[in-house]
Amino acid sequence: MTATERDPIPPGTLDMLVLRTLAAAGGELHGFEIADAIERRSRDVLQVEEGSLYPALQRMLVKGWIHGEWGRTAENRRARYYHLTAHGRQQLAREVEAYKRVSSAIARILQPA
Repeated sequence: MTATERDPIPPGTLDMLVLRTLAAAGGELHGFEIADAIERRSRDVLQVEEGSLYPALQRMLVKGWIHGEWGRTAENRRARYYHLTAHGRQQLAREVEAYKRVSSAIARILQPA
């Protein structure tokens, strides 16, 4: 699949995907690692745009769902590393439950009558 064939992140799901990615990492990731992990785990179907990711990370920092600390990448570049907070784990659980409810309802509607 080429970059032009990738699908955008569905509206309202980016926060959930970022929180889930940080939960799965079990540690800290910087922005590029988060975007890369989402793309890899989606088998390159979803593409995380930089213009969407960093505002989302900032919003989640303000809400206390994630915590960020400045550090250095393996290439010695300055990057902010993010990890999930306890409040973020609770938010992830709420968002996953809501997503399951909505996707199940959509699946029922898409079934032939």
